[in-house]
Amino acid sequence: MQTTMRFLGAAQNVTGSRYLLGCGGLNILVDCGIYQERQLRARNWDPFPVPPDSIDVVLLTHAHLDHCGYLPRLASEGFSGRAYCTPASLEIARISLMDSAHVMTEDAEFKSKRHKREGRTGPYPVLPLYTEEDVRNCLPMLTPIGYEKQLDLGQGITATFHDAGHILGASMILLKVPQDGGENTILFSGDIGRRNKPILEDPTLFSQADYVVMESTYGDRLHEDSADVDSLLEDAIEGAARRGGNVVIPSFAIGRTQEILYHLNTLLLEGRTSKVSVFIDSPMAIRVTEVFKHHRELFDEEMKELVDEGHSPFTFPGLKMAGSVDDSKAINYVRKGAVIIAGSGMCTGGRVKHHLVSNIPRPESTILFVGYQAEGTLGREIIEGANQVRILGQTYPVRAKIAQIDGFSAHADKDELLTWVTSLDDAPKHVFITHGEPEPARSFADTLKKQTGWDVSVPRYGDSAELT
Repeated sequence: MQTTMRFLGAAQNVTGSRYLLGCGGLNILVDCGIYQERQLRARNWDPFPVPPDSIDVVLLTHAHLDHCGYLPRLASEGFSGRAYCTPASLEIARISLMDSAHVMTEDAEFKSKRHKREGRTGPYPVLPLYTEEDVRNCLPMLTPIGYEKQLDLGQGITATFHDAGHILGASMILLKVPQDGGENTILFSGDIGRRNKPILEDPTLFSQADYVVMESTYGDRLHEDSADVDSLLEDAIEGAARRGGNVVIPSFAIGRTQEILYHLNTLLLEGRTSKVSVFIDSPMAIRVTEVFKHHRELFDEEMKELVDEGHSPFTFPGLKMAGSVDDSKAINYVRKGAVIIAGSGMCTGGRVKHHLVSNIPRPESTILFVGYQAEGTLGREIIEGANQVRILGQTYPVRAKIAQIDGFSAHADKDELLTWVTSLDDAPKHVFITHGEPEPARSFADTLKKQTGWDVSVPRYGDSAELT
Protein backbone atom coordinates (compact mmCIF):
# COMPACT_ATOMS: atom_id res chain seq x y z
CA MET A 1 0.00 0.00 0.00
CA GLN A 2 1.46 3.33 -1.05
CA THR A 3 1.80 5.70 1.89
CA THR A 4 2.50 9.43 1.61
CA MET A 5 2.96 11.80 4.54
CA ARG A 6 2.55 15.55 4.30
CA PHE A 7 3.81 17.93 6.97
CA LEU A 8 1.10 20.56 7.37
CA GLY A 9 2.18 22.03 10.71
CA ALA A 10 4.75 21.91 13.52
CA ALA A 11 7.43 21.75 10.79
CA GLN A 12 10.34 23.95 11.93
CA ASN A 13 7.95 25.61 14.37
CA VAL A 14 6.23 24.45 17.57
CA THR A 15 2.50 24.86 17.03
CA GLY A 16 -0.11 23.90 14.45
CA SER A 17 0.68 20.19 14.67
CA ARG A 18 -0.85 18.44 11.61
CA TYR A 19 0.43 15.39 9.70
CA LEU A 20 -1.59 14.00 6.81
CA LEU A 21 -1.13 10.38 5.79
CA GLY A 22 -2.47 9.10 2.53
CA CYS A 23 -2.63 5.31 2.81
CA GLY A 24 -4.12 3.77 -0.30
CA GLY A 25 -7.49 5.47 -0.51
CA LEU A 26 -7.58 6.50 3.17
CA ASN A 27 -6.66 9.99 4.43
CA ILE A 28 -5.59 10.05 8.09
CA LEU A 29 -4.84 13.34 9.87
CA VAL A 30 -2.64 12.94 12.94
CA ASP A 31 -3.26 15.99 15.14
CA CYS A 32 -5.30 19.01 14.15
CA GLY A 33 -3.75 21.99 15.93
CA ILE A 34 -3.93 25.75 15.58
CA TYR A 35 -0.95 28.00 15.01
CA GLN A 36 -0.11 30.26 17.94
CA GLU A 37 3.05 32.04 16.74
CA ARG A 38 2.12 35.58 15.76
CA GLN A 39 3.91 35.38 12.40
CA LEU A 40 2.17 32.10 11.47
CA ARG A 41 -1.40 32.72 12.62
CA ALA A 42 -2.47 33.55 9.07
CA ARG A 43 -2.23 29.81 8.35
CA ASN A 44 -5.21 29.29 10.65
CA TRP A 45 -7.26 31.31 8.16
CA ASP A 46 -5.80 29.80 5.00
CA PRO A 47 -7.88 27.12 3.23
CA PHE A 48 -6.85 23.70 4.50
CA PRO A 49 -4.31 22.18 2.06
CA VAL A 50 -6.74 19.36 1.16
CA PRO A 51 -10.54 19.44 1.12
CA PRO A 52 -11.62 18.74 4.72
CA ASP A 53 -14.35 16.39 3.49
CA SER A 54 -11.62 14.19 1.94
CA ILE A 55 -10.18 13.39 5.39
CA ASP A 56 -11.50 10.07 6.72
CA VAL A 57 -10.32 10.15 10.32
CA VAL A 58 -8.41 12.36 12.79
CA LEU A 59 -6.14 10.95 15.49
CA LEU A 60 -5.36 13.37 18.33
CA THR A 61 -2.28 12.87 20.47
CA HIS A 62 -3.56 15.18 23.23
CA ALA A 63 -5.76 18.11 24.18
CA HIS A 64 -3.38 21.08 23.93
CA LEU A 65 -4.73 23.53 21.36
CA ASP A 66 -1.65 23.32 19.16
CA HIS A 67 -2.63 19.67 18.66
CA CYS A 68 -6.45 19.71 18.70
CA GLY A 69 -7.54 23.35 18.44
CA TYR A 70 -8.24 23.43 14.70
CA LEU A 71 -10.83 20.61 14.82
CA PRO A 72 -13.93 22.87 15.03
CA ARG A 73 -12.72 24.84 12.00
CA LEU A 74 -11.99 21.64 10.06
CA ALA A 75 -15.48 20.34 10.87
CA SER A 76 -17.17 23.62 9.90
CA GLU A 77 -15.42 23.37 6.52
CA GLY A 78 -16.55 19.84 5.77
CA PHE A 79 -14.81 17.17 7.85
CA SER A 80 -17.44 14.72 9.11
CA GLY A 81 -15.46 11.69 10.34
CA ARG A 82 -14.36 10.50 13.76
CA ALA A 83 -11.65 12.12 15.87
CA TYR A 84 -10.09 9.55 18.21
CA CYS A 85 -8.25 10.30 21.45
CA THR A 86 -7.97 8.85 24.96
CA PRO A 87 -10.87 9.30 27.42
CA ALA A 88 -8.97 11.89 29.50
CA SER A 89 -7.98 13.79 26.35
CA LEU A 90 -11.61 13.79 25.27
CA GLU A 91 -12.75 15.34 28.55
CA ILE A 92 -10.01 17.97 28.44
CA ALA A 93 -10.54 18.72 24.72
CA ARG A 94 -14.20 19.50 25.41
CA ILE A 95 -13.04 22.10 27.92
CA SER A 96 -10.12 23.51 25.92
CA LEU A 97 -12.03 23.84 22.65
CA MET A 98 -14.99 25.61 24.25
CA ASP A 99 -12.63 27.91 26.13
CA SER A 100 -10.72 28.60 22.92
CA ALA A 101 -13.92 29.59 21.08
CA HIS A 102 -14.95 31.84 23.98
CA VAL A 103 -11.56 33.60 24.05
CA MET A 104 -11.51 33.98 20.25
CA THR A 105 -14.97 35.56 20.29
CA GLU A 106 -14.07 37.94 23.12
CA ASP A 107 -10.78 38.90 21.46
CA ALA A 108 -12.54 39.54 18.13
CA GLU A 109 -15.11 41.79 19.81
CA PHE A 110 -12.41 43.68 21.73
CA LYS A 111 -10.21 44.17 18.64
CA SER A 112 -13.16 45.20 16.51
CA LYS A 113 -14.06 47.96 18.97
CA ARG A 114 -10.43 49.06 19.30
CA HIS A 115 -9.84 49.16 15.54
CA LYS A 116 -13.02 51.14 15.05
CA ARG A 117 -11.94 53.57 17.75
CA GLU A 118 -8.45 53.91 16.24
CA GLY A 119 -9.71 54.02 12.65
CA ARG A 120 -7.58 51.13 11.40
CA THR A 121 -7.77 47.49 10.34
CA GLY A 122 -5.60 44.57 11.41
CA PRO A 123 -3.83 41.96 9.26
CA TYR A 124 -6.45 39.25 9.99
CA PRO A 125 -10.27 39.20 9.90
CA VAL A 126 -11.75 40.59 13.11
CA LEU A 127 -13.76 37.41 13.57
CA PRO A 128 -13.31 34.32 15.71
CA LEU A 129 -11.70 31.41 13.86
CA TYR A 130 -14.66 29.41 15.17
CA THR A 131 -17.53 29.92 17.59
CA GLU A 132 -18.87 28.02 20.56
CA GLU A 133 -21.60 26.68 18.27
CA ASP A 134 -18.90 25.29 15.95
CA VAL A 135 -17.36 23.54 18.96
CA ARG A 136 -20.69 22.06 20.03
CA ASN A 137 -21.19 20.77 16.49
CA CYS A 138 -17.82 19.02 16.41
CA LEU A 139 -17.82 17.52 19.93
CA PRO A 140 -19.84 14.41 18.88
CA MET A 141 -16.93 13.54 16.56
CA LEU A 142 -14.63 12.99 19.55
CA THR A 143 -14.44 9.25 20.23
CA PRO A 144 -12.55 7.69 23.17
CA ILE A 145 -9.96 4.94 22.78
CA GLY A 146 -7.96 3.62 25.72
CA TYR A 147 -4.22 3.10 25.92
CA GLU A 148 -2.89 -0.11 24.34
CA LYS A 149 -6.17 -0.86 22.55
CA GLN A 150 -5.86 -1.46 18.81
CA LEU A 151 -8.12 0.70 16.63
CA ASP A 152 -9.08 -0.61 13.19
CA LEU A 153 -9.13 2.25 10.67
CA GLY A 154 -10.00 0.12 7.64
CA GLN A 155 -8.00 -1.43 4.78
CA GLY A 156 -5.93 -3.32 7.34
CA ILE A 157 -4.58 -0.12 8.92
CA THR A 158 -4.50 0.01 12.72
CA ALA A 159 -3.63 2.64 15.32
CA THR A 160 -2.66 2.12 18.94
CA PHE A 161 -2.40 4.89 21.54
CA HIS A 162 0.37 4.74 24.18
CA ASP A 163 1.05 6.89 27.25
CA ALA A 164 3.25 9.88 26.33
CA GLY A 165 3.78 11.08 29.92
CA HIS A 166 3.26 14.67 28.72
CA ILE A 167 -0.12 15.78 30.11
CA LEU A 168 -3.07 13.80 31.42
CA GLY A 169 -4.25 11.47 28.63
CA ALA A 170 -1.48 12.44 26.19
CA SER A 171 -0.54 9.78 23.66
CA MET A 172 2.04 8.51 21.26
CA ILE A 173 0.36 6.86 18.28
CA LEU A 174 1.69 3.77 16.51
CA LEU A 175 0.20 3.19 13.06
CA LYS A 176 0.56 -0.12 11.24
CA VAL A 177 0.00 -0.02 7.47
CA PRO A 178 0.02 -3.10 5.18
CA GLN A 179 3.03 -3.01 2.83
CA ASP A 180 4.14 -5.65 0.29
CA GLY A 181 2.90 -8.62 2.29
CA GLY A 182 4.21 -7.16 5.54
CA GLU A 183 3.56 -3.86 7.29
CA ASN A 184 5.04 -0.43 7.82
CA THR A 185 5.01 0.87 11.39
CA ILE A 186 4.85 4.65 11.74
CA LEU A 187 5.39 6.10 15.22
CA PHE A 188 4.17 9.60 16.08
CA SER A 189 5.71 10.78 19.32
CA GLY A 190 3.23 13.59 19.96
CA ASP A 191 4.77 15.65 22.75
CA ILE A 192 7.22 13.48 24.65
CA GLY A 193 6.99 13.78 28.42
CA ARG A 194 9.80 13.52 30.94
CA ARG A 195 10.86 10.61 33.07
CA ASN A 196 10.50 10.80 36.86
CA LYS A 197 8.18 13.80 36.73
CA PRO A 198 5.37 14.26 39.28
CA ILE A 199 1.76 13.15 38.87
CA LEU A 200 2.00 11.11 35.64
CA GLU A 201 3.59 7.88 34.47
CA ASP A 202 6.78 7.96 32.39
CA PRO A 203 6.57 8.10 28.58
CA THR A 204 6.29 4.77 26.76
CA LEU A 205 9.43 3.35 25.12
CA PHE A 206 9.26 1.39 21.86
CA SER A 207 11.43 -1.38 20.49
CA GLN A 208 10.50 -1.14 16.81
CA ALA A 209 9.31 1.41 14.24
CA ASP A 210 10.00 1.83 10.53
CA TYR A 211 9.37 5.57 10.55
CA VAL A 212 9.42 7.98 13.47
CA VAL A 213 7.89 11.47 13.59
CA MET A 214 9.18 13.05 16.78
CA GLU A 215 9.12 16.40 18.50
CA SER A 216 12.23 18.49 19.26
CA THR A 217 11.00 21.48 21.27
CA TYR A 218 14.01 21.32 23.59
CA GLY A 219 16.30 19.44 21.23
CA ASP A 220 19.29 21.67 21.95
CA ARG A 221 19.17 22.07 25.73
CA LEU A 222 18.80 20.39 29.11
CA HIS A 223 16.30 21.11 31.90
CA GLU A 224 16.92 21.70 35.58
CA ASP A 225 16.12 18.72 37.78
CA SER A 226 13.17 18.64 40.19
CA ALA A 227 15.23 19.75 43.19
CA ASP A 228 16.27 22.87 41.30
CA VAL A 229 12.63 23.53 40.36
CA ASP A 230 11.55 23.55 44.00
CA SER A 231 14.45 25.82 44.99
CA LEU A 232 13.87 28.27 42.15
CA LEU A 233 10.15 28.42 42.88
CA GLU A 234 10.90 28.99 46.56
CA ASP A 235 13.33 31.82 45.67
CA ALA A 236 10.76 33.52 43.42
CA ILE A 237 8.03 33.43 46.06
CA GLU A 238 10.23 34.53 48.94
CA GLY A 239 11.91 37.26 46.86
CA ALA A 240 8.60 38.83 45.86
CA ALA A 241 7.35 38.57 49.45
CA ARG A 242 10.42 40.46 50.72
CA ARG A 243 9.91 43.19 48.13
CA GLY A 244 6.20 43.47 48.94
CA GLY A 245 4.92 42.22 45.61
CA ASN A 246 3.22 39.29 43.90
CA VAL A 247 4.33 36.43 41.68
CA VAL A 248 2.44 36.19 38.40
CA ILE A 249 2.82 32.85 36.62
CA PRO A 250 1.52 32.67 33.05
CA SER A 251 0.55 29.04 32.77
CA PHE A 252 -1.15 26.58 30.50
CA ALA A 253 -4.36 25.33 32.08
CA ILE A 254 -3.68 21.74 31.09
CA GLY A 255 -0.89 19.96 32.89
CA ARG A 256 1.34 22.90 33.74
CA THR A 257 -1.01 24.48 36.29
CA GLN A 258 -1.47 21.14 38.04
CA GLU A 259 2.30 20.55 38.17
CA ILE A 260 2.88 24.01 39.66
CA LEU A 261 0.32 23.14 42.34
CA TYR A 262 2.22 19.92 43.02
CA HIS A 263 5.48 21.82 43.64
CA LEU A 264 3.78 24.55 45.70
CA ASN A 265 2.20 21.81 47.80
CA THR A 266 5.64 20.23 48.28
CA LEU A 267 7.13 23.54 49.49
CA LEU A 268 4.26 24.03 51.94
CA LEU A 269 4.44 20.46 53.26
CA GLU A 270 8.19 20.86 53.81
CA GLY A 271 7.77 24.30 55.43
CA ARG A 272 10.05 25.89 52.83
CA THR A 273 7.91 28.90 52.03
CA SER A 274 5.80 31.34 54.01
CA LYS A 275 2.06 30.99 53.72
CA VAL A 276 0.82 32.68 50.59
CA SER A 277 -2.49 33.01 48.82
CA VAL A 278 -2.41 30.95 45.64
CA PHE A 279 -4.97 32.00 43.03
CA ILE A 280 -5.88 29.84 40.06
CA ASP A 281 -7.39 32.50 37.82
CA SER A 282 -8.59 30.39 34.95
CA PRO A 283 -12.01 28.77 34.69
CA MET A 284 -10.47 26.33 32.26
CA ALA A 285 -7.66 25.34 34.64
CA ILE A 286 -10.21 24.85 37.40
CA ARG A 287 -12.28 22.50 35.24
CA VAL A 288 -9.20 20.60 34.04
CA THR A 289 -8.07 20.13 37.64
CA GLU A 290 -11.41 18.43 38.30
CA VAL A 291 -10.67 16.05 35.40
CA PHE A 292 -7.35 15.19 37.06
CA LYS A 293 -9.15 14.35 40.28
CA HIS A 294 -11.22 11.58 38.68
CA HIS A 295 -8.47 10.01 36.57
CA ARG A 296 -6.48 8.52 39.42
CA GLU A 297 -5.66 5.51 37.20
CA LEU A 298 -3.27 7.74 35.22
CA PHE A 299 -1.29 8.90 38.29
CA ASP A 300 2.12 7.52 39.19
CA GLU A 301 2.59 5.75 42.52
CA GLU A 302 3.96 8.79 44.38
CA MET A 303 0.95 10.90 43.42
CA LYS A 304 -1.49 8.16 44.42
CA GLU A 305 0.23 7.96 47.82
CA LEU A 306 -0.07 11.74 48.35
CA VAL A 307 -3.79 11.63 47.60
CA ASP A 308 -4.31 8.62 49.89
CA GLU A 309 -2.56 10.45 52.76
CA GLY A 310 -4.80 13.51 52.40
CA HIS A 311 -2.12 15.75 50.89
CA SER A 312 -3.54 16.24 47.42
CA PRO A 313 -1.86 19.15 45.61
CA PHE A 314 -5.29 20.16 44.36
CA THR A 315 -6.75 21.02 47.78
CA PHE A 316 -3.99 22.52 49.99
CA PRO A 317 -4.62 25.44 52.43
CA GLY A 318 -4.43 28.88 50.84
CA LEU A 319 -5.45 27.64 47.39
CA LYS A 320 -8.26 29.75 45.92
CA MET A 321 -10.08 29.15 42.65
CA ALA A 322 -11.08 32.37 40.86
CA GLY A 323 -13.86 31.07 38.68
CA SER A 324 -15.86 34.21 37.97
CA VAL A 325 -14.90 37.53 36.38
CA ASP A 326 -15.56 39.27 39.72
CA ASP A 327 -13.21 36.82 41.49
CA SER A 328 -10.56 37.61 38.90
CA LYS A 329 -10.95 41.38 39.22
CA ALA A 330 -10.72 41.14 43.00
CA ILE A 331 -7.19 39.72 42.72
CA ASN A 332 -5.99 43.04 41.31
CA TYR A 333 -6.55 44.58 44.75
CA VAL A 334 -4.05 42.11 46.28
CA ARG A 335 -0.77 44.01 46.14
CA LYS A 336 1.51 41.55 47.92
CA GLY A 337 1.82 37.96 49.08
CA ALA A 338 -0.07 36.40 46.18
CA VAL A 339 0.93 33.73 43.69
CA ILE A 340 -1.33 34.26 40.67
CA ILE A 341 -1.47 31.41 38.16
CA ALA A 342 -3.39 32.45 35.05
CA GLY A 343 -3.66 31.63 31.36
CA SER A 344 -2.51 31.78 28.75
CA GLY A 345 0.91 30.24 29.14
CA MET A 346 2.51 32.34 26.40
CA CYS A 347 0.55 35.51 27.34
CA THR A 348 -1.27 35.44 24.00
CA GLY A 349 -4.71 35.90 25.60
CA GLY A 350 -6.78 35.21 28.68
CA ARG A 351 -6.81 36.66 32.18
CA VAL A 352 -3.03 36.72 32.64
CA LYS A 353 -2.90 39.88 30.53
CA HIS A 354 -4.86 41.78 33.18
CA HIS A 355 -2.47 40.57 35.90
CA LEU A 356 0.49 41.61 33.77
CA VAL A 357 -1.03 45.09 33.47
CA SER A 358 -1.28 45.25 37.28
CA ASN A 359 2.16 43.81 38.06
CA ILE A 360 4.64 44.20 35.19
CA PRO A 361 5.23 47.93 35.94
CA ARG A 362 5.96 47.12 39.63
CA PRO A 363 9.58 46.39 40.71
CA GLU A 364 8.15 44.60 43.76
CA SER A 365 6.52 41.86 41.68
CA THR A 366 7.92 38.93 39.74
CA ILE A 367 6.70 37.58 36.40
CA LEU A 368 7.69 33.92 36.48
CA PHE A 369 7.66 31.92 33.25
CA VAL A 370 7.41 28.17 33.63
CA GLY A 371 6.96 27.04 30.05
CA TYR A 372 8.16 27.41 26.51
CA GLN A 373 7.55 30.82 24.94
CA ALA A 374 7.18 30.49 21.16
CA GLU A 375 8.72 33.02 18.83
CA GLY A 376 6.33 35.90 18.16
CA THR A 377 4.43 35.65 21.46
CA LEU A 378 4.18 38.30 24.18
CA GLY A 379 5.82 35.89 26.62
CA ARG A 380 8.85 35.53 24.34
CA GLU A 381 9.07 39.32 24.02
CA ILE A 382 9.15 39.70 27.81
CA ILE A 383 11.76 37.01 28.54
CA GLU A 384 14.00 38.39 25.77
CA GLY A 385 14.31 41.62 27.74
CA ALA A 386 11.82 44.09 26.27
CA ASN A 387 11.86 47.42 28.14
CA GLN A 388 8.19 47.97 27.40
CA VAL A 389 5.38 45.82 26.03
CA ARG A 390 1.97 46.36 24.51
CA ILE A 391 -0.85 44.67 26.45
CA LEU A 392 -4.56 45.08 25.73
CA GLY A 393 -3.86 48.02 23.42
CA GLN A 394 -1.71 49.98 25.91
CA THR A 395 2.07 50.20 26.37
CA TYR A 396 3.55 49.37 29.80
CA PRO A 397 7.12 49.60 31.13
CA VAL A 398 8.68 46.31 32.23
CA ARG A 399 9.90 47.00 35.77
CA ALA A 400 8.98 43.71 37.46
CA LYS A 401 11.62 41.04 37.98
CA ILE A 402 11.47 38.57 35.08
CA ALA A 403 12.34 34.98 35.93
CA GLN A 404 12.10 31.63 34.18
CA ILE A 405 12.17 28.00 35.31
CA ASP A 406 12.77 25.52 32.50
CA GLY A 407 12.44 22.47 34.75
CA PHE A 408 8.66 22.66 34.73
CA SER A 409 8.55 21.74 31.09
CA ALA A 410 6.35 18.79 30.17
CA HIS A 411 8.57 18.28 27.11
CA ALA A 412 11.60 16.01 27.15
CA ASP A 413 14.96 17.76 26.87
CA LYS A 414 17.82 16.82 24.52
CA ASP A 415 19.06 13.85 26.54
CA GLU A 416 15.55 12.58 27.26
CA LEU A 417 14.65 12.80 23.56
CA LEU A 418 17.75 10.77 22.71
CA THR A 419 16.92 8.18 25.36
CA TRP A 420 13.40 7.83 23.98
CA VAL A 421 14.24 7.39 20.30
CA THR A 422 17.34 5.24 20.79
CA SER A 423 15.31 2.72 22.80
CA LEU A 424 14.48 1.24 19.36
CA ASP A 425 16.27 -2.08 18.91
CA ASP A 426 16.93 -1.54 15.20
CA ALA A 427 17.50 1.51 13.04
CA PRO A 428 14.26 2.95 11.63
CA LYS A 429 14.14 3.68 7.92
CA HIS A 430 13.85 7.38 8.66
CA VAL A 431 13.33 9.80 11.56
CA PHE A 432 11.49 13.07 10.90
CA ILE A 433 12.29 15.82 13.42
CA THR A 434 9.30 18.12 13.94
CA HIS A 435 7.65 20.41 16.52
CA GLY A 436 10.74 22.53 17.14
CA GLU A 437 12.01 25.90 16.01
CA PRO A 438 14.64 25.60 13.26
CA GLU A 439 17.74 25.79 15.47
CA PRO A 440 16.71 23.20 18.13
CA ALA A 441 15.26 20.89 15.47
CA ARG A 442 18.39 20.96 13.30
CA SER A 443 20.67 20.69 16.32
CA PHE A 444 18.86 17.60 17.54
CA ALA A 445 18.80 16.07 14.05
CA ASP A 446 22.58 16.55 13.79
CA THR A 447 23.13 15.04 17.24
CA LEU A 448 20.96 12.00 16.44
CA LYS A 449 22.71 11.44 13.10
CA LYS A 450 26.16 11.58 14.70
CA GLN A 451 25.20 9.28 17.56
CA THR A 452 23.36 6.63 15.53
CA GLY A 453 24.16 7.03 11.83
CA TRP A 454 20.40 6.91 11.10
CA ASP A 455 18.62 8.71 8.26
CA VAL A 456 17.24 11.89 9.84
CA SER A 457 15.66 14.99 8.36
CA VAL A 458 13.91 18.20 9.45
CA PRO A 459 10.91 18.66 7.12
CA ARG A 460 9.61 22.08 6.18
CA TYR A 461 6.00 23.21 6.05
CA GLY A 462 4.28 21.55 3.10
CA ASP A 463 6.94 18.88 2.52
CA SER A 464 5.88 15.38 1.51
CA ALA A 465 7.57 12.01 2.02
CA GLU A 466 6.93 8.58 0.48
CA LEU A 467 7.01 5.88 3.17
CA THR A 468 8.06 2.79 1.21
